[in-house]
Amino acid sequence: MTKIGILTGGGDVPGLNPCIKAVVNRAIDEGYEIVGIRRGWGGLLELNTNDPASVEKHVLPLNKNVVRTIDRTGGTMLHTSRTHPGKVKPDSVPDFLRDPEHPEAEAADQSLRDFTPHVMKNLEFLGIDTLIPIGGDDTLSYGERLHSEGVRVLAIPKTMDNDVYGTDYCIGFSTAVTRSVQFIHQLRTSTGSHERIAVIELFGRNSGETSLISSYLAGVDRALISEVPFDPEKLAELVLKDKQANPSNYAMVTVSEGAHMVGGKIIEYGEADAYGHRKLGGIGEITGEAIKKITGENIINQKVSYLMRSGAPDALDLMVATNYANMAVDLIKNDVSGRMVALRDGKYTHIPMNTVTSGIKRVDVDELYDVKNYLPRVRHVMGKPMFLY
Repeated sequence: MTKIGILTGGGDVPGLNPCIKAVVNRAIDEGYEIVGIRRGWGGLLELNTNDPASVEKHVLPLNKNVVRTIDRTGGTMLHTSRTHPGKVKPDSVPDFLRDPEHPEAEAADQSLRDFTPHVMKNLEFLGIDTLIPIGGDDTLSYGERLHSEGVRVLAIPKTMDNDVYGTDYCIGFSTAVTRSVQFIHQLRTSTGSHERIAVIELFGRNSGETSLISSYLAGVDRALISEVPFDPEKLAELVLKDKQANPSNYAMVTVSEGAHMVGGKIIEYGEADAYGHRKLGGIGEITGEAIKKITGENIINQKVSYLMRSGAPDALDLMVATNYANMAVDLIKNDVSGRMVALRDGKYTHIPMNTVTSGIKRVDVDELYDVKNYLPRVRHVMGKPMFLY
């Protein structure tokens, strides 16, 4: 019997649970067995096959009863992590994988460790024929690594930033935009009541697409995104004019967490994860302080951050998650692997997994200054053509 493994990696987004449920239901109907790997790639790294408690902790047999109601909630019932088994820091190596005979030498070696052979042995132990990772470019890049090592892998793209290269749409994008628009509008009540300038920080490390579309739909006055450095003096001048032109005497500004001033650096803090990413955040507060210093106006600083990807998915993410799941099982039925399901030019399709690592997806800055030209492409992705599958 074909056995499928499924895992979720990276940041959580609404739509992961419906995708898991759809894969499980379809797999069971096709006569396949399916197990969930807990905590993303971390589950396969930390799985000790000689310890039954470890197997129970990191592997979850899945059936229709287990997933019956999970599509009604956000997040991922399998949990997630940002682990990269091919780049494990010395202090993150599980105890059972350490060298007990040479602890001092191992402690002195601070190089990253590659535990891919261990992961492959665990997949063999579990009897997994095909692995379905659901994640962003970091998570899927390791899936592509396993595919190159001979593991059968089918990838499903998800990220609220919508920045996986090769697909026009990633699970989580629509809900993140919807949440952001709602919170921006809600913040207008306090901003307008106190006649202030609101600076709202949104997620968006390298790609400002989610932030830009949210800002456009919420009708904010100014939007700062990761791809375009901004001049605080010019920004302050424009926002002050926006405020004065508003009958209610207030203005709204959004800023992606990865945005930075001209000549400045992205605000990062904390230790880097397995993919080399440190946490972002703080540019909104810095921008608000700069505007206040230049204009003398009072500022409301608000981070939306995790609220953008909290709660149940909207209808669009429910639909795409379900369709991506069914497409993945279709590929398994047709004995296909090494592919990522995708939406391109309004059509559901699948592409080689190595496409993910062959480029980067960002806002087209050349079109940025004419939003009316930029948005038709987004409307095409989010509009009726998506219902064709």
